[in-house]
Amino acid sequence: MTIATATPPTAKPRDVQVMPIGPGTTVLRSRTWERLKFEIEYSLKKGTTANAYLIQGDQVALIDPPGQTFTDVFLNKLAQQLGDRAIDYVILGHLNANRAATIERLLEASQPPRFICSNPAAITLRSLFPDRDLTIEVVRSEETFDLGQGHLLKFIPIPTPRWPDGMVTYDPASQIAFTDKLYGAHVCGDQIFDEGWQIYEDDRRFYYDCLHASQPKQVSTALDKLDDLPAATYAPGHGPIVRYGFAELRHAYRHWTQQQTEKELSVALIFASAYGNTAAVAQSIARGITKAGVAVESINCEYLDPEEIKGAIEKCAGFIIGSPTLGGHAPTQIQTALGIVLNSADKSKPAGVFGSFGWSGEAIDLLENKLQDGGYQFAMPTIRVKFAPTQAVLQQCEEAGTDFAQALQRANKRRAPKPAAGTADRTAQAVGRVVGSLCVVTASQDDVQTAMLASWVSQATFKPPGVTIAVAKERAIESLMHEGSQFVLNVLAEGKQLRRHFMKNFPPGADRFEGLQVETASNGCPVLTDALAFLECTVRSRMECGDHWVVYATANSGKVLDTTGVTAVHHRRSGSHY
Repeated sequence: MTIATATPPTAKPRDVQVMPIGPGTTVLRSRTWERLKFEIEYSLKKGTTANAYLIQGDQVALIDPPGQTFTDVFLNKLAQQLGDRAIDYVILGHLNANRAATIERLLEASQPPRFICSNPAAITLRSLFPDRDLTIEVVRSEETFDLGQGHLLKFIPIPTPRWPDGMVTYDPASQIAFTDKLYGAHVCGDQIFDEGWQIYEDDRRFYYDCLHASQPKQVSTALDKLDDLPAATYAPGHGPIVRYGFAELRHAYRHWTQQQTEKELSVALIFASAYGNTAAVAQSIARGITKAGVAVESINCEYLDPEEIKGAIEKCAGFIIGSPTLGGHAPTQIQTALGIVLNSADKSKPAGVFGSFGWSGEAIDLLENKLQDGGYQFAMPTIRVKFAPTQAVLQQCEEAGTDFAQALQRANKRRAPKPAAGTADRTAQAVGRVVGSLCVVTASQDDVQTAMLASWVSQATFKPPGVTIAVAKERAIESLMHEGSQFVLNVLAEGKQLRRHFMKNFPPGADRFEGLQVETASNGCPVLTDALAFLECTVRSRMECGDHWVVYATANSGKVLDTTGVTAVHHRRSGSHY
């Protein structure tokens, strides 16, 4: 077999795109065209924009300056917009440490700006600049501030477990709500507004699922607050500004949030994070849990009342707790949360432990040993991450979250009474008579390779040659099957052992190709050389259908590997399971 090598595209340089978007209001979009960070939210690899906003009234305010990789180019563009004017206020929708370099440069001005932010952001700001005398106006409830010329800004705190310092800014002069982490998307392009907004549906849904699906209670409260604003435009921290698909995206956020709150089972995900690594692991675990149809209640125990932790523990079906290791110990807040868990959680509830560390992992050992001594059973292997997690580690964390959720579902199903046979059972038997060829879908992205046994596969088009594949939402490969993704469809031959190999339950992070003869296709994905045939495919679209995604892909090339073999076919007695 001839194996081609894909040539990586030349990366575009990072830049800052500037455009007026309202009266006295300008967006400065710091654009990166490649994957920005290791977190799972960036895994679609479409780049992103860090959106900052400049409002010039009688006074000047800058909303959300970008991180240090854009400091120089951003400040040059900002100076061109300001002319002889100075920044009076820096408004922070949320604050993380990577913005410190840009803020430091702003503070070097002859007239340093004052800051407007929530109280958690103010605490972080002072910790980042302990030697500076900062002027900070802390927003404790819904307050207003007059910049002049009609820019009577309103500030609305919207704390969430992931961003306890979250805050929305609303400007009646432009009817723009600056929504920070809400209504965004990690996609980079020349388009500033969302004309033809349908092209962003997949990106926005993925962004929501990664960032917000695990905190539906707080997101619902934030949406209620935003609904009270007479806004016509949402200006998020990432991606295109929402104007043309305004009503549709608001409705989608409500629908997605309601889907999470209506789920029968929930997991309490308790964590603290010193440098963001433990939070990134928590986010990936939460993503795996929600993919499997189980709700998550994320609990950042650094900012939550002990009684709220106790309430979440008592109502959840299972719990997972994670911690960084600081000076050889778990943070005080984690130790407090652990005490609440040991005193409140029923011993029958499955448990899990995770954490990140630099040179040692004593906090993770503490959590694991205390829960084991307390008689709790673990439904996932303990996850230990040294330094920042890689994409492969985050994929493993997602798979661990899915396994945890499926363990809860199996236990719940065993407890439920079995329904009597009836029309639904007869219908399932009839559906089961629909047969499909057995295939293995293989995909690769950076240092992640995965595979899935598939029987719901069908040719869909002649020109171009295309196929559809139904992918269960909880499958590990689902995150590598978005629009533009590459994969290989390996068609299996009757009588070969590949089917049995891929019917196994693989533990999180396991090598699914161990012991198999594998080569690499020109799109970088594995080819099973014992297959009957293979197709190299590109995902063109996908549609959400109940508990599956139906993926449509076109075949770019293919080859029959065994001209004498017969396609393996999957026969079922019932259409209610595989």
